[in-house]
Amino acid sequence: MSPGIDDSLPCTFVIFGATGNLATNKLLPALYHLEMAARLSESLNVVAFSRRPWNDDEWREFMREVLADKVKDGVDTPVFKRFLARFSYQQGDLRDVASYEALAKRLPTADDCSNAVFYLAVKPAEFSAVIRNLEAAGLNKPRGRSRVVLEKPFGEDIESARMLNQLLHQHFDEEQIFRIDHFLGKETVQNLLVFRFANTLIEPLWNRNFIDHVQITVAESIGIEDRADYYDHAGALRDMLQNHLMQLLTVVAMEPPAALEADAMHDEKVKVLRSIRPIAKRAVHAHAIRAQYARGSIDGEPVPGYQQEVDVEPNSVTETFVAAKFYIDNWRWRGVPFYLRTGKRMPRQASMIAIRFRHPPQQLFRETPLETLEPNWILLSIQPEESMRMEIHVKQPGLDMDTRLMQMNASFLKTDEQTLDAYETLLLDVIEGDRSLFLRFDEIEWAWRVVDPILKHWTVEREYIPTYAAGSWGPADANRLFDSDDQTWRNEL
Repeated sequence: MSPGIDDSLPCTFVIFGATGNLATNKLLPALYHLEMAARLSESLNVVAFSRRPWNDDEWREFMREVLADKVKDGVDTPVFKRFLARFSYQQGDLRDVASYEALAKRLPTADDCSNAVFYLAVKPAEFSAVIRNLEAAGLNKPRGRSRVVLEKPFGEDIESARMLNQLLHQHFDEEQIFRIDHFLGKETVQNLLVFRFANTLIEPLWNRNFIDHVQITVAESIGIEDRADYYDHAGALRDMLQNHLMQLLTVVAMEPPAALEADAMHDEKVKVLRSIRPIAKRAVHAHAIRAQYARGSIDGEPVPGYQQEVDVEPNSVTETFVAAKFYIDNWRWRGVPFYLRTGKRMPRQASMIAIRFRHPPQQLFRETPLETLEPNWILLSIQPEESMRMEIHVKQPGLDMDTRLMQMNASFLKTDEQTLDAYETLLLDVIEGDRSLFLRFDEIEWAWRVVDPILKHWTVEREYIPTYAAGSWGPADANRLFDSDDQTWRNEL
């Protein structure tokens, strides 16, 4: 080991699929911003692995082009030049073991530092080939130090998820496996834990005695872009609800962990998933709704329907919108519905957790203009802005007893502060070996168990799917999930 090198840290970061959308839009900008913040070790080198027949210089020129409008301060700075110098390029085929053997020759030897991060920024269908070839080339060693990172979705159903997990454990120890869900790296999601567990004002109210229902919405204004080959097979349930939205549900509903450590956090999240009431086959229609976007307009511009998108199968019934209702049968949440929805081609990009409190038990204002009071809400915005707000009633000035809703803004950023992007946070955690914000397999398995009845029911219903106009908040039929007439979707902060 060379002097000055921390043998617990990786000295090589390999990106498989380095020219793909995930790498160019998320990973490379995140790594650069970590470089700007001086959070990357001087010994860390990055290898870009892709099929294009390039050399190192051609790869670096590609980086300059794709990052020109994505990085702070531009690409003509000393920091960016230092960042480029970390990179080398390895041409290769994901399914060809010889490409991995050539990669192995480019990596440092055990006498220096053989620890590496292997980031699989590739299609899920390629996971098994990459994992097997890493083993064949001896790149999964040293056991316990090298790390492999997988993006969602982890499997396409519970059986395939188990098979993928079994394959991983044949070649890697659990401590080497980082299953990433970038929503868990977002500042608001992490701050939710502090909001709940560090404030005695909040935690006593966080239960079925005071909360009427919880809504979790992840809305996207974009369509499927150039992902038809993946999305037309996956759909919104697999792509978003089974992972991102279920993870947000567990963070909202979990009990206080014994410590802010990876296993303690995972244990409490799994308890939530195990407590979700199973959906019977005959009850799927009452608990879940799917739909597909048709032609419409976004920001005044006409957009095609899903079936008119390039490479989508004719008459496809893949869902681009899903809404579902779940109950958590434990002491804290029994009887409180959790409403989850996600969709593409909705009016705007927005992710929000909305928690509605119960109405006051006393009709104190029945002989005043206030026959009914609007309920209180806690609103946690994840994107595009990150904020926390609470809605309360205050009396309007004047002689009449009338109120207006006021928002108490508990946003945690000061005007001169900036947060780390979710991928910046998670990549730094991978490098440092912190698995707290990553998924343990039993979390994934139980999330698949929760949605499996819905998935199987929709698999046999392949003749028709309802539609909603692009630019709308989804089908009106989504309202039938609500338990009472005074419950409605919360679309705006």
